[in-house]
Amino acid sequence: MVMDRRSLLKLSFAGATLAAFGLPARAAGTVVTISEALRLGMYASLYVAADKGLFAKHGLEAEVSTAGGIALPTPILLSGRAQFGVTSPGMSVNATREGGKIKSIAKIVGGVSMWAMARPDSPIRSIEDLKGKTIATLKFPSSTIQVPSYAMKAIGKFDPKEAAVTFLELPAGAQAAAVKDGRADVATAFEWDISIGAEQFGLKPVLSFADIIGPVAFTTAMATEDFIAKNPAAVQGFCNALAEAQKLMHQDNALFTQVSEKYFPKVAPSVIANATKNFFGSRTAIPTAPTISAEEWDRAMQLELAGGSVKEALPYAQMVENSFALKAAKEFGTAG
Repeated sequence: MVMDRRSLLKLSFAGATLAAFGLPARAAGTVVTISEALRLGMYASLYVAADKGLFAKHGLEAEVSTAGGIALPTPILLSGRAQFGVTSPGMSVNATREGGKIKSIAKIVGGVSMWAMARPDSPIRSIEDLKGKTIATLKFPSSTIQVPSYAMKAIGKFDPKEAAVTFLELPAGAQAAAVKDGRADVATAFEWDISIGAEQFGLKPVLSFADIIGPVAFTTAMATEDFIAKNPAAVQGFCNALAEAQKLMHQDNALFTQVSEKYFPKVAPSVIANATKNFFGSRTAIPTAPTISAEEWDRAMQLELAGGSVKEALPYAQMVENSFALKAAKEFGTAG
C-alpha cells in the first residue's frame, strides 16, 4: 500500500498529539514495566530476555526498572506503576496479608545463590562454625540476613541469638571490607560481591548456601490477580520469554557473561567471568525453567519465616499461579 502525503500528515499529527498529552504511541506489543527489586546478576533471566529481544518476540514491549529494595516492587505493582514485579516471594505474602492480591507466576532464582566469604585463614567450613561470629550483611530486610538465619535454625539446629551470632548491617558493597579489616568474621553476599571480594580483598567463599539449602523459589516474578485475569496473553508472553532465556543460558553459559557485561558495565569482566562459574556451578541458582513447585514455595516460606521477613506464611495454592510457567516450560522443552 502506498501512503499519500495527506495520510502521512494525519498519522504524524496523531503521534504528536499523543506525545503532547503524555500518552504513548501505539507499540508493537503490549507495553509493560517490570519492577525488579535490585539490579543483581542472579536476575539474569530478565536481562537476557530483554537484551536478546525475547520479550518483544513474545508480544511485549518491556522495560525493566529497578525499584531499589526488596520491599518496593509489591507497592509499585499494587499502584499500577508496573505490571510485573521481581523480588523475594515473602514480599507478595506481606502485601496479600495487608489486603493486596498478588500471585507469583514464575521463578527467577531457583536456589539461594549466596555465599559466605572470609579471609583465607578462616576456620569456617560449616554452618556450626558461625556460632559466636560476626556476619557482615546488607540492612534488614535482606536475604543476606534471612538466609544464614534460616540455615542456622533449619540446618544447624541452633538459634543465632542464643549462639551469640551478630549481624553487622552495612550499606551495599561494604561487606568485604568489613571482613578484610576484622570488623566481621564472615560476610554473606551475592555475586558480584563474592567475586569482587576475592579479586580486590583476597577473600574466599567458605560456604555455599545453594548447596546447603537446596532448591527454593528464592526470587519470583509476580503480578496482581487483576492483571493476570485481564491480560493472560501478556502473562504467557512474559513466562515464555523467561523460559527461552533460561534455556539459552544453560545451553551456552557465555550468553550470561556477555549480557552481564552490558548490564553491569562497572563490574570488571574478570569478576563476571568468575561469577559465571559460580552461578552455573550450582544446579539451582539460574533456573532451567520458570516453574514453581509446591516444595520450592514451602521451602521459601520456611526461609522467610526464619529470617523474619514474614510473620505468617501463606500456602502455595493461594499465592502461586503456575499454569503459565508450566505451559512455557513445555513449549521450550525445559525442565518443569
